[in-house]
Amino acid sequence: MMDPFSTLCRHARRVVFSSLTALLFGMTAPSIALAQDNPAFNPATWHLPDEAMLGFVEIPAGRFAMGSDPRVDRMAFANERWSGFMRQGNVNLPTFYIQRYEVTTAQYKAFVAATGYQAAPQSLSQADIYPAAFVSWTDALAYARWLEQELRTSTQTPDHIQQLLDDGWQITLASEAQWEKAARGTEGRVFPWGNQPDTSKANIGSAASDPVGDQNCSECAYGLADMSGNLFEWTRSPYQAYPYTSEDDRENLMEDALWVIRGGSFNDQINNARAAVRGAADPGARRAFIGFRLVLTPE
Repeated sequence: MMDPFSTLCRHARRVVFSSLTALLFGMTAPSIALAQDNPAFNPATWHLPDEAMLGFVEIPAGRFAMGSDPRVDRMAFANERWSGFMRQGNVNLPTFYIQRYEVTTAQYKAFVAATGYQAAPQSLSQADIYPAAFVSWTDALAYARWLEQELRTSTQTPDHIQQLLDDGWQITLASEAQWEKAARGTEGRVFPWGNQPDTSKANIGSAASDPVGDQNCSECAYGLADMSGNLFEWTRSPYQAYPYTSEDDRENLMEDALWVIRGGSFNDQINNARAAVRGAADPGARRAFIGFRLVLTPE
């Protein structure tokens, strides 16, 4: 079967994994309050959750199975296979932290107001608790760099975050491997909640995004919200055929690289809400179905 990206990579100025054409691409967690019911999104701390780690959730160091085994996941696409000899890879990651929720409109607005950044008007038009959409890969990294600088210099930064930043950690987009481990845990789940499809656990097959955390999925890996559906999420990994290597995760590759997006979106169906699904988009793409979340990471 021909790799779909061998053709699509020539068209660098468009999204190559539209959520409407997705078929081209072939832990039990603690209960958490829904975001809109939680007065925790604090304007005094950049509209981040008013928690000890500002909404960043620890993903412990260790190995996990990356990619899809068609014997377990009958919906797997060809580009989720690790190699011609292996269905899945075994990837070892150090500890990192990932945001519980997708970056919200309020958080993105705070960045734009503070910096005068030229954001897409549509990215500022949703209600504050909705995920920020119409955000390009470049926009997402600009927000990440701003937030990191704010956290480095503010007296309101929690001590543990400050210590990690002092030790050389950074705020950025998740690598493709970090994102997948956070979504499926170490049990090799097909979906964040388990192996069986369940449309009640994710905002999929709908007309628009929901407020972050609106889908109650307390059993989802690490207690993270919206890792399936709502919005696709940018990663810092350029799209390449597996096997994955962290050496490819660079923010400064050629401008026309295609960057991996993960998680499916509101107008996808359940097969594209799986933890291993891989899409890609041009770094300048601003779309209604693409958002992002950040990690605090040592690499």
